[in-house]
Amino acid sequence: MKVAVISGYKPYEIGIFNKQDEAVFYIKEAIRKNIEMMVEEGLEWILISGQIGTELWAAEVAYELQTEKYPNLKVGVFTPFLDQELRWKEANKEWYEEVLMQADYIDSVSKKPYENPSQLKANNIFLLQKSDVLLLFYDEEKEGSSKYLYHLAKQYNEKKDYEIRMITFSDLQSIVEEMQFNEQF
Repeated sequence: MKVAVISGYKPYEIGIFNKQDEAVFYIKEAIRKNIEMMVEEGLEWILISGQIGTELWAAEVAYELQTEKYPNLKVGVFTPFLDQELRWKEANKEWYEEVLMQADYIDSVSKKPYENPSQLKANNIFLLQKSDVLLLFYDEEKEGSSKYLYHLAKQYNEKKDYEIRMITFSDLQSIVEEMQFNEQF
């Protein structure tokens, strides 16, 4: 069984303040291409921690793929602590709830509400240990909160030969150009 953790930027970290932003379409397309490739390589589960942005987009893409052609693909949400959405804006809470309602498995690594950043690190370690590959929408040129997961994954890779796949801004640019080219013909 092959398991992938998918994570990356939160919307505000890359200047996205609207779910309908055109950039979201291209980000989800990049995620879709990677998931499809991994499913062909035996991927069965996608794990996320339920953060807004890349993780919820990835879950939405996975749900679309379940309906379209990969009914056996599963999504697990492992939150770092209880009630992580407590202080989120109402629209983000609703988005999160929509994703949770379709998840195949939901749990919290820490069985307490937020106490300190160690819960986030513990969650990242848990996700890495439970997976075979990390798909990360992240670019070292533009740091974001995903840098912590990225650095942990690199350390883990040194011990466990853990696979790290990246979606970078140049990957997104290639997808934009490819799609625009295809629209012309």
